[in-house]
Amino acid sequence: MAVNVLVLAAGYGTRLAKDIASDSTGKYEHLAHLPKPLLPIGDVPLLSRWMRIFSSCVHVGQVYIVINELFRPLFEKWAKDFSNVHLVSDGSTCNENRLGAIGAMKLALDHFGLSESAADTIVVGGDTLFYSDFSLSQVLVALDQLKSTHPASSMVLAYVTNDDGAARYGILEIDDHSRVVAFLEKPGAHGTASRLACPCFYVFSPAALKLVPEFLSAHADGPLEARDAPGNFVRFLQAKLPVFVHTISGRFDVGGLASYEQCDQYFRLASSQ
Repeated sequence: MAVNVLVLAAGYGTRLAKDIASDSTGKYEHLAHLPKPLLPIGDVPLLSRWMRIFSSCVHVGQVYIVINELFRPLFEKWAKDFSNVHLVSDGSTCNENRLGAIGAMKLALDHFGLSESAADTIVVGGDTLFYSDFSLSQVLVALDQLKSTHPASSMVLAYVTNDDGAARYGILEIDDHSRVVAFLEKPGAHGTASRLACPCFYVFSPAALKLVPEFLSAHADGPLEARDAPGNFVRFLQAKLPVFVHTISGRFDVGGLASYEQCDQYFRLASSQ
C-alpha cells in the first residue's frame, strides 16, 4: 500500500528561542536561528532522522513539507540532499501570521493535489521524534489489517504517559476495539482515567482529508489556536469517521531547551551503543 507523507514544519519555535536567549552558558547559541525540524539531534537534523525512517519503508514515495517564508532558505538547502522532498511555504514571516497546523495541511493538500489522492497520508509534526524502536512498517501493516474491515478509517499513534503527561499532552479515550471515542486537550490527571498520549503522527484516509475544509470553515471565526492544534482535527474527525489507535513506546516533543537536550542525549547514547 502506497502512502503519502506530509510534514508540518512551518512553526517558529518561539519557546525554544526564548530558552536559548535566557541560557547563561551560551552553549546553544548556534541553534538560535534554526527551525526546530533542522535542529541537530545526535548531530543529525531532526528531519533527516525522519527521512531515514521514510526511506527504509517501501510504501513511502514522496515527502511533502510545509515550511514558512522566514526559514525557507535553510529548508531549501537541506532539501537538496533528497530527490523525493517537495516544499511549499505558507507565506508567513512570523509566529503571528502563520496559518496554523490545520491551515498548513489544507495548503499542502491543495498545492500538491493530495486531497485527490487515493492513498492514505501520513501527517507528522516536524518537532516530534519517536524512540528508536519505532517501526513505520509495523504501523502500516496494522493499518492494512484495519482497512480490511474499516476502509475509510484513519489511524493515530499513542503511548502511555503518566499523570503529569495527562496535563501536558492531548489524551485519547478509546473503546475495547481501540477505536477513539474522545480526544481531550491536556485534561489533567483528574480529567480522565486514560493515559494514552497522542503525538502529532496521524495516518489519514482520503475520506478524512476531505473533511479538512469543513473543519477550517467551522473554526474560521475562532482563535488561531483552534486551527493550530492538530488534535482538534482528530477530535472533529473521530465524531464523523472511524479513528483507531496504534500504540508505540514513546516520543520526544521538542518544545523548549530541556526537551531538546533530552532528545539529543537519547539519540547520542543510542548511536554509541
